Amino acid sequence: MKSREELEARVEQLETELARVRARSTRSVRKQAGWGLGNLPMWAVAVGADPERGEVRGHAKGIVAVGDIATGFVAVGGWARGIVALGGMATGLLTFGGLSIGVLAAVGGLAIGTFAFGGGAVGAVAVGGGAVGEYACGGGAAGTHVMSATRQDPEAEVFFREHGLGGVCPPQRRGWRPPERAPH
Repeated sequence: MKSREELEARVEQLETELARVRARSTRSVRKQAGWGLGNLPMWAVAVGADPERGEVRGHAKGIVAVGDIATGFVAVGGWARGIVALGGMATGLLTFGGLSIGVLAAVGGLAIGTFAFGGGAVGAVAVGGGAVGEYACGGGAAGTHVMSATRQDPEAEVFFREHGLGGVCPPQRRGWRPPERAPH
C-alpha cells in the first residue's frame, strides 16, 4: 500500500495530466499587443483554459479586452468589466449584456443602472417589460412617475417624449393628445 503522500502526489500528477488533455481538446488562445499604456496592452485576447498558468478560464486585461473574463476600457466576454462592456454579464459605465449593471446606462435582459433598458429594468430611468425607477415605462412598471398598462402619469409622458422615448413609451389613453408647448 502506498503512503498518503505518494497518493496525494499521484492525484496531483493525474489532475495536471487531465488539465493538459482538456486543454488540447478545447481551443485556448492567449494573445496581446506588444504596446499599450504602461503595463496595459492595447489589446488582449484570452479564451479557454491554460493549465500551465492554472487558469480554468481566460482572463484578458487590456485597453480592448476579449476573453472568458475581460477587463479593459472596452471589454467583450462572458463576464465583461470596463468603461464599455459587452457580455453575458457586463459591469461598468456603459453596459450591454444578459445581466447588465451600468453606472450610467445598462441594456440587457436584466438591466440595472442610472438609465436601464431591458426585459427587466431597474434605475432612475427604467424602460422594459418590467421596469422600476423614478421614471419607469413598461408593461409592468413601478415608481414615482410611471407609464404602464394601468397607469399613465402626465409628467412621465412629457419626460419620455422630451427625451426621445415617446415612441417607446407612448401614451395609452385614447383620444389623449400631448399638451401644446409654447414655441421657442
